[in-house]
Amino acid sequence: MYVARFDYRSPGATNTERSRLYRESLEMARWVDERGCMSLVVSEHHSTADGYLPSPLQVAAAMAAVTERTQITVAVAVLPFYDPIRLAEDLITLDHLSAGRVMVVLGLGYRETEYDLYGVDFGSRGRIADQKLEALLAHLDASRRAELLPRVTPTPFSEPRPLLAWGGKSKAAARRAGRFGLGFYAQTNTPGLREAFRGAAESSGQKPGFCFLPPPDAPYAVFVNDDVDTGWNDVGQALLNDASGYQEWNDDITEIASFSSSVTVDALRAEQGAHRVVSSQGVGELLSEHGFVSLHPLCGGLAPDTAWPYLRRAVGVLNP
Repeated sequence: MYVARFDYRSPGATNTERSRLYRESLEMARWVDERGCMSLVVSEHHSTADGYLPSPLQVAAAMAAVTERTQITVAVAVLPFYDPIRLAEDLITLDHLSAGRVMVVLGLGYRETEYDLYGVDFGSRGRIADQKLEALLAHLDASRRAELLPRVTPTPFSEPRPLLAWGGKSKAAARRAGRFGLGFYAQTNTPGLREAFRGAAESSGQKPGFCFLPPPDAPYAVFVNDDVDTGWNDVGQALLNDASGYQEWNDDITEIASFSSSVTVDALRAEQGAHRVVSSQGVGELLSEHGFVSLHPLCGGLAPDTAWPYLRRAVGVLNP
């Protein structure tokens, strides 16, 4: 099994190059949908120098339109930036467009500059998230109550509502997920997160949902080439672009899955962590170890002409 991630981070790209990344990602989504992809994953960041995707719901809708089978995961959408009524309507629309294939992971985010862009108080983000989450769920649930007017319409495709989760790396995030009866989509597997999640759900009278706790050493951008040296020459700088971007935003990334502290391509290669180039045998070993493999075909603004052969090669091994 494998997932394919897209975030459109592409430092230095021209508008023409960036537009091509968006269009090629949809072609890639269409292609992997026919070849056993478990999930297409998109995320959200704002006010970035490298053009990171700011509108994941729109891209999720576009992916839903060109696929038929694959789950689509928005991980994450920063809830304090959304109007809960508008978000409820967008989630319902996306739920129908995808026939229930989209899961949206909501979260707080962690970049103060993004809050400045939206004019939202960074220090109050937890309280704001609780208020908006309560309102969002109330509107989604009320959409099925015909006696209530006004209400958001239409009713969702999914019963009882579109699939939602809460994301984060802290016990506070785990407790918020449990308290509101959502799944928990964590950034790491720190001891105590599962217990905090289940405890909050049970004390709030909620049934605990799914709990995803990725180990920090699980790679999230895997490229396959039996000539590993050539592979690193082809994609190493793009992988470093990705790693460097997250480093600029995080003071402590050592315990977060998918992040790296390396500052050169050679160091990133030696680390054998989040970003990897492996042989056909190596990708099979990753699948055996972790249960799935995370592909990131356009990672760091990798040119599509380079990305496509790596995607085809990896999928050929993972879904022969």
